[in-house]
Amino acid sequence: MTENELEQKVMIALDEIRPFLQSDGGDILLLSIDNGTVVRVQLQGACVGCTVNQMTLKSGVEMTIKKHAPQIEQVINVEA
Repeated sequence: MTENELEQKVMIALDEIRPFLQSDGGDILLLSIDNGTVVRVQLQGACVGCTVNQMTLKSGVEMTIKKHAPQIEQVINVEA
């Protein structure tokens, strides 16, 4: 899979989970994909101060990204 194809798959995954984040006043931004295995994102809005954002990141975001791009090993939130 090319870098462009991988990025498209990650964006599809983020678009899939985005409505759930937005319904709680948050959002997510793709920052980078490192070595084709690590996705760096930035949670935004209400997600920044949310006490369960790490659970959301692992159970929601990471699981959805891995469903679309199984080669992704880790999703990291980069705080603003």
